[in-house]
Amino acid sequence: MNDPLSRETVNSRFESGPFRPGDRVQLTGPKGRLNTISLEPGKLFHTHRGPIAHDDIIGMPDGSVVRNESGEPHLALRPLLTDFVMSMPRGAAIIYPKDAQAILGMLDVYPGATVVEAGVGSGALSLWLLRALGPQGNLFSIERRADFAEIAQANGETYFGLRPTNWSVSVGDFNDRVHDVVEKGQADRVILDMLAPWECINDVAWALTAGGVLVCYVATVTQLSRTVEALRESGFFTTAQCSETMHRTWHVEGLAVRPDHRMIGHTGFLLSARRLADGVEMPPLKRRPSKSDFTEEDVEAWTPGALGVRQVSDKSVRKRLREAERSARLSGESRDQES
Repeated sequence: MNDPLSRETVNSRFESGPFRPGDRVQLTGPKGRLNTISLEPGKLFHTHRGPIAHDDIIGMPDGSVVRNESGEPHLALRPLLTDFVMSMPRGAAIIYPKDAQAILGMLDVYPGATVVEAGVGSGALSLWLLRALGPQGNLFSIERRADFAEIAQANGETYFGLRPTNWSVSVGDFNDRVHDVVEKGQADRVILDMLAPWECINDVAWALTAGGVLVCYVATVTQLSRTVEALRESGFFTTAQCSETMHRTWHVEGLAVRPDHRMIGHTGFLLSARRLADGVEMPPLKRRPSKSDFTEEDVEAWTPGALGVRQVSDKSVRKRLREAERSARLSGESRDQES
């Protein structure tokens, strides 16, 4: 599973055509319930009203309808990347597709770029980045937890069918590992998805080329404020731009057109800034001064300990790792059979 991620391999992995053993298939039931399975000859997928044989799906064209033992129809489609990341095994919370797509735009990722990512989690954003970078680009991911890094890599192998050779995953703290994975000023883009990105600003500035883009993903306004202040005090970056994305679907049926009752609201804040050239000062912006004052004690209260961290049990992580490795193994076996 360590073959090069060639253009031919990637294209064959995502080409259209009949379903093959090892393919991931998204089944949509009569009530809209989604289930994603990996096709294995001889296996059964059990629904509430009877099983569906994997052999009945293998060989069918994408976008077909397959019926369970009771005759209920289920729509079979190859999952999109959005579908895959929402159903893949998770060791840590993922960056939602709405945020991942915004991050790709804010980073201005392009084929051939060198991107450094800190905070891999379950690998959702890594997959979006690798797709945008193409075989010509390079992604250097840094994750503090070895078990999360393993889950992310297994998810990547499942999705691509092999481990991309232009994706390097390192375990450790960003401030230490970034000096090992890239040369000074060689990173075109940096994305930080971590609890305390303000602690990494100087090392981000060391890694980024002049004009390079930094994007931070944080959950709370306190993290957002502290990161912006750290960027301003460093003197290495342009004025930060901050935003969040919200996704609301609509019900459209005849003349009954209205917003859906549920929406994906706040998931995190996005912050972006550009690297200034060495020795350059950001021109001051003409704006009214803030009337609010804060002290060092106020800022220090916004520490990782005060913010709190959502803990994931070791048992849960081990289960997700087994699921991810199994999916990666099936994907690799399918690729070997095809070759």
